Parts: sequence; C-alpha cells; structure tokens
Amino acid sequence: MDLKNKRIAIIGAGIAESTIYDLSYEMGYMLGKEGAIIITGGLGGVMEGAAKGAKEAGAITVGILPGNKAEEANPYIMIPIVTDMGQARNVILVRSAELVVSIGGSYGTLSEIALALKMWKPVIGLKTWPNIPGVNYVETTKEALAKIFELLC
Repeated sequence: MDLKNKRIAIIGAGIAESTIYDLSYEMGYMLGKEGAIIITGGLGGVMEGAAKGAKEAGAITVGILPGNKAEEANPYIMIPIVTDMGQARNVILVRSAELVVSIGGSYGTLSEIALALKMWKPVIGLKTWPNIPGVNYVETTKEALAKIFELLC
C-alpha cells in the first residue's frame, strides 16, 4: 500500500531553530513523495518547513490558519483554510488528519498532541514533547516514515 491521498498533519512551533526546520522539511518532502496530503497550521517554523518540503515533492499542502486572511499563510500553502478561530483551529487541524507527526513544538503543539490522542489519532513524535503516553516516538524521519506506513497501511 501507499500513502496516496492520506491526510497527514505535521505540527510544531511557528518559530523553529534550523535543525527542527530541516527535520520538518525532510518529513514533508518524504511524505509528499509518497503522495500524502500535508496539513499544517499554515504559518512559519515547522509548518513552513513541512509545507515547503511537501510542495517541492509535488504534494498538496493545506494550511488551517488561525486568522482571517488567506495571505497570512506561508508561501508553500496551496489551500489556505481561513478560520478566524485562533488556537481553536487546532481542533480542525487534528480532526482533518488521519495521523499527526509532531516535530519540536511549543504549547500549541502540546495541545494538538493531546487533541489527537483524545480523538484516537495516531501520533508520531520526533524531537517533540517527551514522555506522553500514546505517542509513538522516533529518532529520525526515516523511522517516522516507517511507523507511518505501519500505522496507516
């Protein structure tokens, strides 16, 4: 099986150090090459890195935006979803995905992890909040991809 048209959220902080940004880019690119649809919060940091990688791989990128302007999306978002809901948009983001990949992150990311677990969505953790029961922790994007295949295919 493959990941064609599987809806995968990549979550993480809007401001990310270069190593975390690079991991999110790599994850987005790898998933994009597999045909996944990448959903993010549509802004900077991890969200931008993941969308950039996915778009460069030829994937569809969706941004669930907290504000009321599509122009707030990073330049790699193909489909901006304007919510005007602030952080409450996290529920829509997680509900729309079949699986969530958390890379790095801040408190918004922590809330998305909790929402995903509450909704019985699989969560992959890469350099993210530690020791959360139910999160499938991995060390590399390659391990993350293997786990995604295991959980979705």
